[in-house]
Amino acid sequence: MKILLINDDGISSPGLWAAVRPLRRVGEVFVMAPAQEQSGVGASLTLHAPVRVGPWEPAPEFQEAGEGLFPVTAYSADGTPGDCCILALESVTGPVDLVVSGINSGTNTGWDVMVSGTVGGAVQGFIRGCSTIAISVGSVTNPRYETAERILESLAGQVRDNPSAPMFLNVNIPNVAQPQIAGIKITRLGNRSYGESVRQEGPSANGTGQEGKLYRIARNRPIPGQPEADTDIWAVKNNWVSITPMRLGFGDESRIPEFQGRLAGLEI
Repeated sequence: MKILLINDDGISSPGLWAAVRPLRRVGEVFVMAPAQEQSGVGASLTLHAPVRVGPWEPAPEFQEAGEGLFPVTAYSADGTPGDCCILALESVTGPVDLVVSGINSGTNTGWDVMVSGTVGGAVQGFIRGCSTIAISVGSVTNPRYETAERILESLAGQVRDNPSAPMFLNVNIPNVAQPQIAGIKITRLGNRSYGESVRQEGPSANGTGQEGKLYRIARNRPIPGQPEADTDIWAVKNNWVSITPMRLGFGDESRIPEFQGRLAGLEI
């Protein structure tokens, strides 16, 4: 089994290498990760400049051969998670059986998946016919990876042992010790868990001799209200592992008849 591992936290991220540990017990692992952190870039691609790719030497623990351990090959790229997935599948590694994106530090739940580099990179694997798993742990500071590693090994093993139509799963793990995990829930995406705040930082020249203003956007404003009980947001807040089956597409087919009537007299 061949596994492609990408992320948005960068090639040096502890979560990336925490994912390598269980995955190399399931199959051959190819890592292609951004050279720098790319959180919040969503599914963006680098289309107006070349992307540099180079080999990356894993730590000695990932180079050691052992019984039941598959080899690990790693590359870094000066691009986005989406770039990494495309470059690997289309050129560097070739086709794989499974794409994994993570392990991300911080949840990717609800509508936050729209801006998530972890989920955005994973999309490129799924649309190329690969089973795909995006996986995150619910804390940016002192994340616990043990449960994520166990879940990841189990899911990868299922893909290996039960090949079927490609699946796309978004997995979120509460950042608590293993005994505190309530269990696993299959969930749907919630709404918004965080909103944006904007802070002005001061004036700055914009390169043309004209003065502008500097603003900083942060996603740090919790959305008030209680999440619904069958959502990923609720599950993680209540110490459940959330596994959300994902699909692609924004079209709202249910409203086609409505707009066929409302826009029937629209003039060109």
